[in-house]
Amino acid sequence: MRIDYADVAPEPIERLRDLDRYLAGSTLNGPLLELVRLRASQINGCAYCIDLHSRNLRSLGESERRVWALQAWRETDLFSEREKAALWWAEAVTEVGQSLVPDEVYRRARASFSERELVDLTWAIAAINAWNRLSVAFRREVEGRSGRMGPPPRIAGAGSSHPGAGLTSTTEDQEILH
Repeated sequence: MRIDYADVAPEPIERLRDLDRYLAGSTLNGPLLELVRLRASQINGCAYCIDLHSRNLRSLGESERRVWALQAWRETDLFSEREKAALWWAEAVTEVGQSLVPDEVYRRARASFSERELVDLTWAIAAINAWNRLSVAFRREVEGRSGRMGPPPRIAGAGSSHPGAGLTSTTEDQEILH
């Protein structure tokens, strides 16, 4: 890793973790948030976050088939309308400089989510984009120091998936923190 950003500036990292803890208590369910986090990480090319969120999805009982199909989610009927609305929203917000979040994407999202849920979903997308930018910019490695990842982090509550967001603190968990 180029710089251990969590050691250099722990305060903003703690604020991101606070946001993830808030989202863990939201009405958005864990698998939905993890799908959105994984899709944004795919778009941003963040290997560390792709690994983390695909493992989190599996630990929540998500099928390999849906995890693998996520990159081509528009081409399959494996995702519910609510999940598709969240994925459209995640892509548009992640690529906001190019997409400007089209009205049709907004209408689709509003048909599936309450105002509060859509705001929470947008915060989740903003947070994963921040985590992605840190991990990509500072070359966060997929493997831990031992070269092996071990099991995915334990998830404390629905939607809680990001390091520091309700994880049990163990040496293994600490190795995979953002």
